[in-house]
Amino acid sequence: MEHATSQPVKVLVIRLSSMGDIILTTPVLRALQSQLAGQIEIHYVCKKRFAGLLEANPRIQRIHCFEQTVQEILPALEHEHFDYIIDLHRNIRSAVIKRRLKTLSFTFDKLNFKKWLLVHLGLNVMPKVHVVDRYLHTLKAFGVQDDGQGLEYYIPDGQGLSAADLTELPNQPFMAVVIGGAHAGKRPSPHTWVQWLRTVQQPIVLIGGKEDLADANNITALVSCTNWVGKLSVHQSADVVSRAEVVVTGDTGMMHIAAAFGRKIISIWGCTTPSLGMSPYRAHPDSIMLEPVGRKRRPCSKLGNRCKYGMDHKCADQITSEQFREAIEKCWAR
Repeated sequence: MEHATSQPVKVLVIRLSSMGDIILTTPVLRALQSQLAGQIEIHYVCKKRFAGLLEANPRIQRIHCFEQTVQEILPALEHEHFDYIIDLHRNIRSAVIKRRLKTLSFTFDKLNFKKWLLVHLGLNVMPKVHVVDRYLHTLKAFGVQDDGQGLEYYIPDGQGLSAADLTELPNQPFMAVVIGGAHAGKRPSPHTWVQWLRTVQQPIVLIGGKEDLADANNITALVSCTNWVGKLSVHQSADVVSRAEVVVTGDTGMMHIAAAFGRKIISIWGCTTPSLGMSPYRAHPDSIMLEPVGRKRRPCSKLGNRCKYGMDHKCADQITSEQFREAIEKCWAR
């Protein structure tokens, strides 16, 4: 698709949330910038609390963020006179933006009915295509091709680990362990982490948010590790991940950041499954996905907020210490 004008082609990309989903849109931004003819000016709409994920991304000229409703930014968006809208969220809020701007738009197919069939009836009619490739398919009218380069994550200057922080990291290859997750079905319980981490011989650095502090304290009372849970910003946590030999994480945004940095990933799959299309994208080839054996009714939910077996017996806790130990040995040996 060509645009006959000497003015920059202005493209608005919409992905309102969440952390992982926004990071998964970065190949789209790179494709728009590098493969469309002429000068491209990319704007991005997201919720304010996620804007920091993109603040240093060189593909984006401006981020439009809101706190409560998209009405907060509609006048500013109208003023921009966009040529195209790429809607990678497809919900009521993104529809409001498209309706107000009256601009040619291309909208991502979320496959919600197929996901419903998989979660509720166990009928897997999901295409065996990663969500990133489906994001890119939204741009097919532009002739955009996958460049094979994977995800991107940029840490703003001065917002990574400080020199003092670096002295506290292990002085040998270490394993970063992300103990948090937005939903309980994606998070192993503290007692499970303890069972797993007791099998690890390598240095461990725990990371997570302030909401994970109680779990971290329970873990560190029984396992020797560097505990940085609740002490780091997202960018600083990403910096830790970028320096780790192996990253252990649930189905979280930090998992996608680890993929962006090309780290070896041991991803823990509890109430969600890779069949939903959001496994680590173009991860290091030695990465391993761990799933519980015998839990045939998974995925329990689309978001990981429910477990069909009950949260007291949630799926993430059914991955055995032996599975975990073997994964660590394989990742470290390669």
